[in-house]
Amino acid sequence: MGIEIDGEHLTFNEFKKVCLEKERVFLSDKAREKIRNCRKILEEIIENGGVVYGINTGFGALSNIKISNENLKRLQLNLIRSHAGALGDPLPEEVVRGIILLRANVLARGHSGVRDEIVDFLLSLLNNQITPYIPSQGSVGASGDLAPLSHLALVLVGEGEVFYKGKILPSSEVLKEVGLKPLSLEPREGLALINGTQVMTSIGLNAFLLAENVVKAGDVSASMTLEALRGSLTPFDDKIHFLRPYEGQIETARIIKKYLEGSEILKLREKERVQDCYSLRCIPQVHGAIKDVLSFVRGVLEKEINSVTDNPIIFPNEKEVLSGGNFHGEPVAFAMDFLSIAMTELGNISERRIDRLVNPSLNYGLPPFLTKSPGLNSGLMMAQIVSASLASENRTLSFPASVENIPTTGGQEDHVSMGTISAFKAWKIVNNTKKIISAELLCSSQALEFLKPYEPSPFIRKVIQKIREKVPFLEEDSRIDIYLNEISRMIDFWGQIFNF
Repeated sequence: MGIEIDGEHLTFNEFKKVCLEKERVFLSDKAREKIRNCRKILEEIIENGGVVYGINTGFGALSNIKISNENLKRLQLNLIRSHAGALGDPLPEEVVRGIILLRANVLARGHSGVRDEIVDFLLSLLNNQITPYIPSQGSVGASGDLAPLSHLALVLVGEGEVFYKGKILPSSEVLKEVGLKPLSLEPREGLALINGTQVMTSIGLNAFLLAENVVKAGDVSASMTLEALRGSLTPFDDKIHFLRPYEGQIETARIIKKYLEGSEILKLREKERVQDCYSLRCIPQVHGAIKDVLSFVRGVLEKEINSVTDNPIIFPNEKEVLSGGNFHGEPVAFAMDFLSIAMTELGNISERRIDRLVNPSLNYGLPPFLTKSPGLNSGLMMAQIVSASLASENRTLSFPASVENIPTTGGQEDHVSMGTISAFKAWKIVNNTKKIISAELLCSSQALEFLKPYEPSPFIRKVIQKIREKVPFLEEDSRIDIYLNEISRMIDFWGQIFNF
């Protein structure tokens, strides 16, 4: 068993299996044939004396300098050595595995001119669980992720470092142990390894997959808060949402009603309360808009993981080599900036609901800070304070990186995407928002206990039972960081844990 790649049909589920479950990966026979055919055409072009960017020329602002035939291999090695200038903490294993998979998938399309040995080597890194040490800082998102991808390329020639069996080791040592011989790069292959958007895309896809779980958890936490505060279901009536037919809005209204079906607690609502606050009443509009953003981001990433983001691009059938700009990360940068804004808003509205739960002026008779003995105990006061801190951090991070252009490479690369920065920020925001939603789940599950003997809806009862497997009802003050982290881990595996 394993996953077969061909450059055209990689799915999110396969990406997840390779990154997180370490599924083995293989190259399809059809893709291997395309790769070999493309390489053959490229070699013919070189033999006929054609001048091709990055093959027998310099790079970037040095592209007008012709390189002699005897230096073509050295040019590729010089490229990855000189461009391996990334700094900062290393990227986590799941992101690096995603980078390797995505780069192999791009090369499998058969438009880059590499030998199939290059793709086989990349897949061998995955299948032997060798994780190149790739620093996280240094990409401007055009031409692709040059600096971090160069650290990956170094491993193929037996240079650089890798994580292996829990240690950071020289790649040459690890390759020898697993029986992989370092490659000697042929013309074109160095550039083909580093010119693309795979770093920002892997970070972005990891962020997106987590965001899907966080949004699902956010619908549940919002439902629990609405129930604990005895909110009205009138704003969730289909008739309202059909008049403003955004898909996410309609879906959210239906989900909340479904989750709260059969609630005894909602019958306790005071008749004099005509309308609820916006953080309750407008859940469909806010959560729905966030879902619509996720739908847009999904579409971008689905295209990107099976796209050729190389330059130059070889068209074997036409025997042409064309220089273009598919390495420019703007589509991913925009998507990640949009995801950052959406997930910041999910954290913002959740934090406001948390305040409503713990604030005795706003929680309709629940104990102050959801503790039996306020004063002696501070209860869940810090859950709101920590959430406010995270929400504030998210707001700072949500400023779009894609609008912050700085020209590079002697003015040749005068407009860049900063897409990798956009992806990093989105990933951090998603993780921060996960923690805020964890706090809302903690507070709302605590609040609902105070409304006994009245019971929440059957669905919410099941959610609370799952939470209680890790987090008890808090009779008195105790460390809440432990419980917030437990719920955060539950969100990581939301579909597996809350599969009812």
